[in-house]
Amino acid sequence: MAIKLEKGQRINLEKSNGSKLVNICVGVNWGAIEKKGFFGGKKMEAVDLDASCATFDDNNNGLEVIYFGNLKSKSGSIRHSGDDVVGDTGGDDGLDNEVISVDLSKLDSSVTKIAFVLNSFRGQDFKTIPFASIRIYEGTATHVNEVFATYDIANGPNFAGHVSMVMGVFYKKNGEWKFNAIGEPTADKDLKGTLNSVVTKYL
Repeated sequence: MAIKLEKGQRINLEKSNGSKLVNICVGVNWGAIEKKGFFGGKKMEAVDLDASCATFDDNNNGLEVIYFGNLKSKSGSIRHSGDDVVGDTGGDDGLDNEVISVDLSKLDSSVTKIAFVLNSFRGQDFKTIPFASIRIYEGTATHVNEVFATYDIANGPNFAGHVSMVMGVFYKKNGEWKFNAIGEPTADKDLKGTLNSVVTKYL
């Protein structure tokens, strides 16, 4: 049973059978915005949400940023599925539009924190974006083995009026990886600003 993440919740990265997660994916799903067209018709407005992550060391020094312009880390341990600039135009297809996959066993030893953020590239208010959601699961970008946790951002009233958010931070403590479900919107307008907020407030 997947855990419904609540803001500020910290969870151990364990599967239902008690074993540790190694191959983790953070997937984001969202829809295009339905608009009224001419003569009472309908048209779909593209939505470009950008999932990104940044790695940090023990001293909170930034190491790498993986995003639509840099799809994998130098070690290959973190990979981005690619930029989706439209969203689901025919309703929720049940698939993630963007996925960032992490192989914890291949991370550079200097990496002790991985922060995940979400930005609305065109500045579209999170409140207006249909069924926007996040899930954490074991598997790959194309295959889900077991959903570990979900986070619903479409129905969070605190996201109204915002275009950037911090999804959460994976962090290593006593040799084990854990996850802090932050789920906080920020006042930032782009990825650079959001990552600055991560460093100053959430690490």
